[in-house]
Amino acid sequence: MSIEKREQIRNIAIIAHVDHGKTTLVDGMLRQSGVFRANQEVRERVMDSGDIERERGITILSKNTAVTWNGVKINIIDTPGHADFGGEVERVLKMVNGVILLVDAFEGVMPQTRFVLKKALDLDLPVIVCLNKIDRPEARPEDVVDEVLELMMDLDASDAQLECPFLYASARTGVCSRDPYEEGTDLTPLFETILDYIPAPEGDPEKGTQILISTIDYNEYVGRIGIGKVDNGSIRVGQEIIRVNYHDPGLREKTRVTKLYEFDGLEKVDVKEAEIGSVVAISGIGDLQIGDTICAVDDPAPIPFQKISEPTIAMNFIVNDSPLAGLEGKYCTSRQIRERLFRELNTDVSLRVEDTENTDTFRVAGRGELHLSVLIEKMRREGYEFAVSKAEVIFKQDEKGRKMEPMETTYVDVPQDFSGTCISMLSERKGELRGMTTLADGTTRLEFSIPSRGLIGFHGPFLTATKGTGVINSIFDGYAPFKGEIAYRKNGSLVAFEDGDAVTYGLFAAQERGPLFIGPGERVYAGMVVGESAKGEEIEINVCKTKHLTNTRSSSADEALTLTPPKVLSLEQAMDYIDTDELLEVTPKSLRIRKKILDSRLRKRSRING
Repeated sequence: MSIEKREQIRNIAIIAHVDHGKTTLVDGMLRQSGVFRANQEVRERVMDSGDIERERGITILSKNTAVTWNGVKINIIDTPGHADFGGEVERVLKMVNGVILLVDAFEGVMPQTRFVLKKALDLDLPVIVCLNKIDRPEARPEDVVDEVLELMMDLDASDAQLECPFLYASARTGVCSRDPYEEGTDLTPLFETILDYIPAPEGDPEKGTQILISTIDYNEYVGRIGIGKVDNGSIRVGQEIIRVNYHDPGLREKTRVTKLYEFDGLEKVDVKEAEIGSVVAISGIGDLQIGDTICAVDDPAPIPFQKISEPTIAMNFIVNDSPLAGLEGKYCTSRQIRERLFRELNTDVSLRVEDTENTDTFRVAGRGELHLSVLIEKMRREGYEFAVSKAEVIFKQDEKGRKMEPMETTYVDVPQDFSGTCISMLSERKGELRGMTTLADGTTRLEFSIPSRGLIGFHGPFLTATKGTGVINSIFDGYAPFKGEIAYRKNGSLVAFEDGDAVTYGLFAAQERGPLFIGPGERVYAGMVVGESAKGEEIEINVCKTKHLTNTRSSSADEALTLTPPKVLSLEQAMDYIDTDELLEVTPKSLRIRKKILDSRLRKRSRING
């Protein structure tokens, strides 16, 4: 056995809490390594390729890119920071030999920082710590360095890992230095530290091919594309290989490599052969899954990998059966919706899709509300029309037969004046206060342990209560015994009781009952939720009601009616708002909340029968 190092390659992942600047840093590395021409116009956050990623400023899928610095090829993986996409981070770390941990120089260590760092330390990867946003006036680099070292000790980092280099950067301006009080001129210190500190990949060139598939890409023309690092041997186009899996000993599928790519800048480049340490994309293998190992036929040895974390939240995707069904969507049938949901499994491994007894209903489970809302938004933009139920957590049973539910560790940053309100709001939702600290800028940070279902529908009321100033972050923290019932919503719904178009006269009378979700001229139907009742019960109203004609009628009387502007809910707000007896109707043009049972008599009967 002859282990060889490939000094001309480095493989790194950039890991961090959401919004600490990973994608912006990758932008800077691409620009300064000469990937773009001097006069080339490049948009910001070039790695966030999806529309939803760009609009929301979050990374959803991990992305591969590569830059060359002083003759060394650096393969870079930009990972998601949001906990709902943590499944992506767990896998891609198997492809790299070290990580850059990015920490905001003001916010410091956040829940997701702990999660991603723990994954890296468990795999014994060397860590370069980079404090980003060092140019913020309120940056506190010395305190944050202490926080990071404390976190590493908490997570049982080895002595070698604790001796990690610290860098200070502003990804937005593309500068980095080794001293917090020195302004750098470019990212050279970062590139130099990667070359010096991150080990070159190594493997046995004499052994048979061994590649663990860590990410799946999908392309309409070539199907599934597996991305992984060549651990041993080499791989070439046309080679016969066998697909095996560590967790599935029965899998032994022979096939051939039809196409092979390496990454260069933002492009995939065709190559004929790849050697140890190269990050490659392979197409032509039909049913390729994450965690499969591509091996030489005469030496099939699967590589162990961590099983992907199970989903914790589920909702039903249902064929739309409202009176307005099919008017706005291109794809409305159960076959089309089913096909689309199962196609999503090609690239999203944290998602689960199951058929139910009802052929018009599919159960979709994911890592959190954001995870599922991104899927809903994608389908909506592609022309799909369907309805979804309220998100519910997935319960389990322990060996004693007790009902267990998923728990979250939640950090809430709020101005001091709002801390009492937030504590009582989270306590009502079965949250337990674990700690309370005051940050450098006077903000209070609260740490809670709370059931995942306590956070469903919490974001909207939380932002209202803190006047938009609060920040909430949470991370999955295992299963614990069921904590008891939680009331999701204090207010009832205003429900339309006839089909038609909403008119000013009817809306004016209705708005006294509570805030409305619709304006004049909008189509409504019996059973559709048109507003929020100020009381705790459901109230039926007629928003299509017009004024009776009389002999003494003033033409200007109707014009004098002033309506309060409707409360237009975004997708997330609507998902948060709906109750367990309601559905959210999703079409490319509209979002409508409705009762599951549209007929008011049947609805009352079902409530009486429980």
